[in-house]
Amino acid sequence: MEKSERYAYRDLKICTKDCLCLFVCPTGATDNETGQIDFDKCIGCGACAASCPSRAITMLPRVYPKQKVKDERVIKELFNNADSKIEQIKILKYLMSKSSNDDEKRLYKALIHSNKVMVEDMMREAGFMLPQSSDTNKLLISLRGKDEETFKIIDKLLDKLEVND
Repeated sequence: MEKSERYAYRDLKICTKDCLCLFVCPTGATDNETGQIDFDKCIGCGACAASCPSRAITMLPRVYPKQKVKDERVIKELFNNADSKIEQIKILKYLMSKSSNDDEKRLYKALIHSNKVMVEDMMREAGFMLPQSSDTNKLLISLRGKDEETFKIIDKLLDKLEVND
């Protein structure tokens, strides 16, 4: 079977394990031990996504478009904003470490999570987190760290993502 320009991706966090995708997938790409969809088997027909009652399956492009050139002023402001959110995270982590009140700790944890999500959303919306961008490639390389397991996971990602800009 010929593959289309897209493939299926399952978000395991929202998957309700109804498993209708197993019955409609013509290639068996949805049936594997990890719970994720086998990209190599997926032909991109979309039957699994259409049948998923929890909407946990999304169709993604196999090749992402090249990034658009960004205005330097916008880039500067974006990174200034991201830097301020990162500073807020550092302050909140410090305050959380000094607090003995469980309600305060939960509040700090929620604010930390909120700031992380905002930074990620800003970067993605600005096109800095496209899977096949050189920016994402550089970020992944910087996250390798000293942890052997993280290094292996990131190397797998880097092998799969072709930089297209």
